[in-house]
Amino acid sequence: MDELRRRAAAAAVPQREEGLVVCENLVRIYQTEGVEVQALQGLDLAVAQGEMIAVIGASGSGKSTLLGILSGQDVPTAGAAEVAGHDLLAMKRRDRLNYRRGTVGFVWQQTSRNLLPYLTAAENVMLPMTYTGIKRSQRRARAEELLDLLSVGHCRDRTPDTLSGGEQQRVAVAVANANEPRVLFADEPTGELDTATSDEVFAALRRANEDLGVTVVVVTHDALVSEQVQRTVRIRNGRTSTEVLRRVATGEDGVEVHSAEEFAVLDGSGRLQLPGEFTERLHMRKRVRLALESDHIGVWPDEAARRAKSEAEEAGAGGDKRAQ
Repeated sequence: MDELRRRAAAAAVPQREEGLVVCENLVRIYQTEGVEVQALQGLDLAVAQGEMIAVIGASGSGKSTLLGILSGQDVPTAGAAEVAGHDLLAMKRRDRLNYRRGTVGFVWQQTSRNLLPYLTAAENVMLPMTYTGIKRSQRRARAEELLDLLSVGHCRDRTPDTLSGGEQQRVAVAVANANEPRVLFADEPTGELDTATSDEVFAALRRANEDLGVTVVVVTHDALVSEQVQRTVRIRNGRTSTEVLRRVATGEDGVEVHSAEEFAVLDGSGRLQLPGEFTERLHMRKRVRLALESDHIGVWPDEAARRAKSEAEEAGAGGDKRAQ
């Protein structure tokens, strides 16, 4: 185990201060039956070395497109995307293959996509190492170390069909870490699991993050899953819209206090997305009034929205009186 930690520490080369993963004004446009679909519309994102974050968003928000680009399976249309010093827009085909084999690891939602059914758990973990020239004896030793670290050492000689869904996903985390990647991407890794089993898989991801030093990016639509990490980035309409930072502090009485603070993300052009529940509650539509104060910016509904809200409230009050 100490050897795993030593190698992880040696791999943690300092990156530019923006982060290990950096996206700036990222754009991805698809052509579908003659119709242009803009999946990413100027997305910005920075993930620091050693972080474990969740990227959340509804279906169609752009989170899966982002994951495809960062994992080297897709190519952006415009903007900038860099992972561990690799320019994802400039990489050639062979560079992209080497990048997927050595720089990043990946865990799919579907357990059947992560493991080969005719190999044992240990053989599945050893397989990615064959592409990097590691000796067989070393491959076996590292596979067993990873499986033990993630609490699935008892599965080493069993095939996937004899494992539970949670065991399969924890073995998949070991496979993703076989070649000592800098970043591990996980696409809905607990989407097919119950709550208790999901906690076990997230415990494995945290162990990889803390003990192996790998940066972890989890993509999910489940807001409850996102509470398992310290930072959550929400994507809406192809852009990062809000971030939630969670902290744990110990009070003077020795009791741990958990807090969560939400931030709107301001892009390079000065744009931000206000949370939908905020704008709905205040009936904000199309435009808002702004005022620069000494230490903040005030945002209010314009007069038309204010009247609409007032009329809606009066109508609601009238209905209540008739019901009485």
